[in-house]
Amino acid sequence: MMELQKLAELTDSELQGDPHCQIQNIASIEQADKTDISFIHSKKYLPYLSETKAAAVILPRSMSNNFSGNKLINDDPYLAYAKAVTALYPSDQSNGVIHPTAVIHKSVRLGENVSIAANVVIDEGCEIASNVIIGAASSIAKNCKIGEATELKSHVTLYHDTIIGGFCLIHSGAVLGADGFGFAPQKNGKWYKIPQIGNVILGDNVEIGANTCIDRAALGSTKIGNGVILDNLIQVGHNVSIGENTAIAGQTAIAGSTKIGKRCRIAGASAVVGHLEIVDDVTITATTLVSHSIHQAGVYSSGMVVDDYQSWRKNTARFKKLDALFRRVIKLEKRQKKGI
Repeated sequence: MMELQKLAELTDSELQGDPHCQIQNIASIEQADKTDISFIHSKKYLPYLSETKAAAVILPRSMSNNFSGNKLINDDPYLAYAKAVTALYPSDQSNGVIHPTAVIHKSVRLGENVSIAANVVIDEGCEIASNVIIGAASSIAKNCKIGEATELKSHVTLYHDTIIGGFCLIHSGAVLGADGFGFAPQKNGKWYKIPQIGNVILGDNVEIGANTCIDRAALGSTKIGNGVILDNLIQVGHNVSIGENTAIAGQTAIAGSTKIGKRCRIAGASAVVGHLEIVDDVTITATTLVSHSIHQAGVYSSGMVVDDYQSWRKNTARFKKLDALFRRVIKLEKRQKKGI
């Protein structure tokens, strides 16, 4: 339980109503009960305000007059909601317990209050800072470093020499530091594997989604900046660099040696080819193929939006004739200029 006054302070909100109102959970405006706090940020939810049973509601000032109950007024109700969730549902804290089935090399340096779950393997030369949590069956290879209060969920794999900053969260199945896709073609048609001798470096406050893979560099480092958030099922190729506070959604693939700037947003199922540069503050919409460098901030898109099947078939057939149509138009313009 938490008093509404305390939540107001933690969310930087203005309180109107009973400061001693007890809040236990957070719930949607439709399902909230008498011990719940809820939030709205869009006018389409206004009809629910007259019916909600919520003990309190977070809402913007422009809608505050529509609700007579306890409320937290905030110009960014979604952010206030996020802070409320953090306050009411605090993240796991390290309990300092090391499970007896964990295998830890004698050379490993452990900070204070490190929690290591069952069947974890930590190889020689690793450094684990204070308050780190390592989930069950995770594997940490030689010479890795993990910063303060970082949490690895179960079944996370760190290849050798991977460096992770403080206060990061790595979700289950993520693999950091696997070999980059480097092969040299041979005259006999076979491929010669190029040893990938670099590493992966993560900054502070980075979150990596489940089953995301970040390849080690061929030479040097694959770098993920402070505050970057990567969704599930993302592929980051070798020697990629991602700038601070960039967010990338699921199933995106980034080929090797591409440099992505700060505060970029890349939506799901996008693809970025290798050796490109994307400047700061670029937004890429879903399923976009980035085939060339982007040198100016803004929003970029490619691909086709969904259509009904019959219309899609017709448009696809016409699209195949686009080049021929273009050439016909050019010829007609030339003839018109000549007065033919």
